[in-house]
Amino acid sequence: MGAQQRKLFTSLSPALLNLYDISNSVVVIIDVLRATSTIATALYNGAEAVMPVATVPRCIELGAELNGITAGERDGRVAEGLSYGNSPFEYPREFIENKLLVLTTTNGTKLLHMALDSGAPEIITGSFPNLSAICDHLLASDKDVFLGCSAWKDRVNMEDTMFAGAVINRIKSHVEIHCDASKMAESLFLEAGEDRFGFMERRGATHYHRLMNYGLEKDIRYCLTADVANVLPIFRGDRLVVNGA
Repeated sequence: MGAQQRKLFTSLSPALLNLYDISNSVVVIIDVLRATSTIATALYNGAEAVMPVATVPRCIELGAELNGITAGERDGRVAEGLSYGNSPFEYPREFIENKLLVLTTTNGTKLLHMALDSGAPEIITGSFPNLSAICDHLLASDKDVFLGCSAWKDRVNMEDTMFAGAVINRIKSHVEIHCDASKMAESLFLEAGEDRFGFMERRGATHYHRLMNYGLEKDIRYCLTADVANVLPIFRGDRLVVNGA
């Protein structure tokens, strides 16, 4: 009799995290617009590490202590008291290389800390810019897989669900899936096709409209593009670093 097949579950909102046992899972934190896209980009461009923190005051405090760049957003805008925001374009190599980024966001960093508190043995962060790195790592792992969508203030959103579906579509033959949320996510990804930006626009995705109202079309398009920052951010100690670095 062969080894038991690994299981995959998807949570479409942080509000549902308590329904799952993640104690033997690789947890993928997904916040496509824009935290996990920005994390991948900063690390791809040579950041020493990204330290995700839950609150703005803690971000400011740690930035001062560790000589880090304090960054983050609340409701899609640069948070008051922080130097930089949550756009991947703020972190080119000539700016971020060999520096520590201390980051706080509305949804993604919150879910990461929730996963830690729930006993996740391994946490990675994923978005379309590092889709292949995520899938390659999950295929090589012997743990169950838990795809955690950061959503928007606990409300399910389209882009995180769509990314979960992209991962599922690539690795589904290697895991056991008895999870309607996972089936829904893959269906959404397949329906969107290659023009994910156009799909979000046609479907009136809420965060698409929120960021478009701030003039951030370039950010949205980048965050929906596969493998433009193809590294694997993995949580070690209190920070995210490139796996194997």
